[in-house]
Amino acid sequence: MRQLNFLMIFVIGLGLVLFSIQNTDPVSIKFFEGKVIQAPLCIELIVAMGIGAVFAWVFNVWVQVQHIFTIRVEMEARDEQIAHLEQDVERYKAALEEQQRLLPSVSSASTEK
Repeated sequence: MRQLNFLMIFVIGLGLVLFSIQNTDPVSIKFFEGKVIQAPLCIELIVAMGIGAVFAWVFNVWVQVQHIFTIRVEMEARDEQIAHLEQDVERYKAALEEQQRLLPSVSSASTEK
């Protein structure tokens, strides 16, 4: 999977570089009234791709953080369930030992008759 990701990034990057080499004409970007930036198209495209990559990375980190919190909640619920099950096992062991302690007295009474 990493090789496929690398190949996709490489192809997109190569396409961006080849496109940038062909498009060096200056263009204007108007952010808001009175603020205009003029730069070659290739630089603006590279900056836009970089900003997009940063946004994708931040989104990926956010999704991973959410996943970690979800797993933590699930782990706490499972730990609680394990604790309850361990208590049940201890109760069942105690009940079984009590029943086994009663069994020999019943069997010895029947052999005396």
